[in-house]
Amino acid sequence: MTSFSAPGKKLLNPRSKQGPRARPPGRREAGPPSPCPAVASAPTLTPVRAAGGAERGGAGRSGAGRARSGRGKERSGAAARRSGMAARGSAGDGALRRAAEQWLLWDQNPKTYAIVKQLLAEGNVGELQKYFGSRMEFGTAGLRAAMGAGISHMNDLTIIQTTQGFCRYLEKNFSDLKKRGVVIGFDARAHLSSGGSSKRFARLAANTFISQGVPVYLFSDIIPTPFVPYTVTHLKLCAGIMVTASHNPKQDNGYKVYWENGAQIISPHDKGISQAIEQNQEPWPQAWDDKLIDSSPLLHDPYALVNKEYFKDIQKQCFYRNINKETNLKFVHTSVHGVGHKFVQLAFKAFDLSPPFAVPEQKDPDPDFPTVKYPNPEEGKGVLTLSFALAEKDGARIILANDPDADRLAVAEKQESGEWKVFSGNELGALLGWWIFTCWKNNSRDTHAIKDVYMLSSTVSSKILRAIALKEGFHFEETLTGFKWMGNRAKQLMDQGKAVLFAFEEAIGYMCCPAVLDKDGVSAAVITAEMASFLATRNLSLSQQLKAVYDEYGFHITKASYFICHDPKVIQQLFDNLRNFDGKNTYPKSCGRFKVSGIRDLTTGYDSSQPDQKAILPTSKSSQMITFTFANGGVATMRTSGTEPKIKYYSELCAPPGNSDVEQLKKELDELVNALEKHFFQPEKNKLQRQTDAT
Repeated sequence: MTSFSAPGKKLLNPRSKQGPRARPPGRREAGPPSPCPAVASAPTLTPVRAAGGAERGGAGRSGAGRARSGRGKERSGAAARRSGMAARGSAGDGALRRAAEQWLLWDQNPKTYAIVKQLLAEGNVGELQKYFGSRMEFGTAGLRAAMGAGISHMNDLTIIQTTQGFCRYLEKNFSDLKKRGVVIGFDARAHLSSGGSSKRFARLAANTFISQGVPVYLFSDIIPTPFVPYTVTHLKLCAGIMVTASHNPKQDNGYKVYWENGAQIISPHDKGISQAIEQNQEPWPQAWDDKLIDSSPLLHDPYALVNKEYFKDIQKQCFYRNINKETNLKFVHTSVHGVGHKFVQLAFKAFDLSPPFAVPEQKDPDPDFPTVKYPNPEEGKGVLTLSFALAEKDGARIILANDPDADRLAVAEKQESGEWKVFSGNELGALLGWWIFTCWKNNSRDTHAIKDVYMLSSTVSSKILRAIALKEGFHFEETLTGFKWMGNRAKQLMDQGKAVLFAFEEAIGYMCCPAVLDKDGVSAAVITAEMASFLATRNLSLSQQLKAVYDEYGFHITKASYFICHDPKVIQQLFDNLRNFDGKNTYPKSCGRFKVSGIRDLTTGYDSSQPDQKAILPTSKSSQMITFTFANGGVATMRTSGTEPKIKYYSELCAPPGNSDVEQLKKELDELVNALEKHFFQPEKNKLQRQTDAT
């Protein structure tokens, strides 16, 4: 790999906790190697610090890659030197130019350097605003943005800055950081025009830690995201980093962070890391010299060990090896141009299952994702076209589809009619929850142990696990949206001696193995395959078993969609109206003909079902989220998106066992959703754009 080091470049003290030293006015550092010469001269810079405001950890808010903007006070002295390349709010041309000139002092990737240098020469304010108008914000989901030049994008320099801040934050929190170390993994994403790739970003991050004497366990090849949290706990490391944008469009990349407990970070770590990043933006000595990666005794490759130990651990979830060996059921697998192919093949081998047929056009990693518009199996049949064709050709009945970093799983099954059914995340969650509990019950030697068994799901997911728990006697808990909450809660329960068998979210994420405290599409795929193989011996399909689960525990019919609104004031007013529906501080008592029996507002902290009327789940005033429970057993949650101009809703009708009139239940849920849209959303009045493709 090319080293972009600049000989003789004077940078800050690598051990400094106070940020970079001041540079004398008019002095600049060496630029990148030819063909990108340094700017002939640079004015005295007065950088403007990027706005704060990491994710609050509240209801439904994503922390990945949201841009910060707004104009703030220009800093002087040490605070100004910290970096501040972003301007707050409406950045003036001068601030943008200063930010770009500061970038040229620090950036040594010839491609991104050349882009910015050209924009400065052209005086292209519009493009400079795109690259320097706002800085990526580090939240509980880390970073996620398009690859490219500038502080708004994922690139070599922003990776170095982010890792420097993360390193300093870990030093403050772990006195044994230099003994334990961190793990870093990456997927197969790459961006030719900016020279960025997941592998290069991972190496630069590793280089940053090693330059500070911190051991780094850097995977030598692409891996599924679940391997990083697994490695954190298996090797007892301080933290983990996965460079991936999961199922985002091809131009994106991300920087996902795990804490020592093996779960994604939650607040206040996001705020602390964000502040440390702002204080450590000037590249440290040797930041660009990746020769450290190849020669340092602090570098370790966990690839072989983790490949061995991970599959040994998920084998503990294999209960029907003899059936697996003999099954005639055929499976198709697609990794959607991501990393999953090799690892799902190994998982099938670990369970003594014949390998699934791999979709040839999609099995190998390809950062261009050439056969799909969106590399997200949650999109359903549009992503599975090639899988359907291969399954028809080879006589396979079940399709397993991972997203590009293999932490999610979609499943489709051929019906007797010849049609293909793509299971929703809630439906597969119901099947896996039933299966994993059944396997535990059939193999548990202590029937009293059920009092220590737990399952989890997010608050916008189906409550089918609650219904199973009520009948079977184990515990169910819901958390805020996202596996960062389920993973951390699972670890708390496990530390108390509880057994967390399963957790899921409606967005096709499943935690089937306690060795990984995050969603894991590899273990979910092979466990689904074993479940299907077992059911086949009883002449049952997955669809038939799903109906049996609903027959026993009650049908749970779900429907979700969203409205688009680009005016934050309209969104705020919509939710304010719900909180003052029949006068000040009064929520709706009904929605059309449906009587409201309970309200939980995770923005204000109100919960009518609690004795003190205070919500148990964490609350956040920075996002909107209200859940309505109805007397007919329906539940509807309305929430804003943290990354898109959307107001989402999730609805479910939970029927008691014995009510098997599915069509009537669907009709009733449709009526409830129509009433919700008419009376609560009021799309015509609020000029909301409807999403017609409800899921």
